[in-house]
Amino acid sequence: MAGFDSVKGMTDQSSDLTTAQCLLGLIGSGIQASKSPALHEAEAAAQGFQCRYELIDLDRLGVGIEHLPVLLAEAERRGFSGLNITYPCKQAVIPFLHELSPQARTIGAVNTVHFNGGRRIGYNTDAWGFAESFRQDMKGSSIDTVAQVGAGGAGAATAFALLELGARRLRLVDSEFSRAEALSASLSAQFPERDIRAWRRLDEAVGGADGIVNATPMGMARHPGSAIPAHLLAPGLWVADIVYFPLKTELLRAARAAGSRTLDGGGMAVYQAVRAFEIFTGRAADAVRMRRHFERIVGH
Repeated sequence: MAGFDSVKGMTDQSSDLTTAQCLLGLIGSGIQASKSPALHEAEAAAQGFQCRYELIDLDRLGVGIEHLPVLLAEAERRGFSGLNITYPCKQAVIPFLHELSPQARTIGAVNTVHFNGGRRIGYNTDAWGFAESFRQDMKGSSIDTVAQVGAGGAGAATAFALLELGARRLRLVDSEFSRAEALSASLSAQFPERDIRAWRRLDEAVGGADGIVNATPMGMARHPGSAIPAHLLAPGLWVADIVYFPLKTELLRAARAAGSRTLDGGGMAVYQAVRAFEIFTGRAADAVRMRRHFERIVGH
């Protein structure tokens, strides 16, 4: 990660990457298994130009979200076109941006930052990414009533997507009840005709639901386990997980064993990247090609 090997003295390590036509990155924690570099670099190559995509891992750097201003400034100095933003920075990054897209403002979370004319513009492509993945891979599944675990940055995007897809009742559960309440209030203002509520107990939220979404980082290598106990899973309940590294999470394995229809995080990862690529480069991305490349690199 030339240029981001340490927080101190970062400005002395720009290397020769400024000659690249497109320099991108991802800021987050525990992101070494991310497939974003391969997705963006391969799509750029297929379109005939060079793109370099770096992982800016807070864990590797030994810093926290308080260093976001430094990391953003360094990326700008080195000539990045933009950055993807992931856990735990999707909401923390907002105060350091100049402008938000309408959807990012509504959702209250950013996963894509475009550097444009000296301004940092925040977008949310997660919501469309999740919605498109659901439309493509879960045809025929009812979303009348959905329970969701996780009300952070990613959860705000998936909750918004579910409502856009037509969910009439959305039950939000979070380890911090106040966060679920805040998201419920925000979404209710945008979708006043829907029944959106924060629930304290997951088992009660799942009762009578058509499906359940894990919008927490649980299932990732650095957050092992499952946010949803196996005994709550059943054949009539579909289960979606936003985690995609690994693609086969403990939750999805348990859901398949229980006979539930499942949706892994791969589709969301691909489709959010499709939109982000277009924002970064100004070029239309080939979604089918990007998904096929993703499936090749993960052995899907």
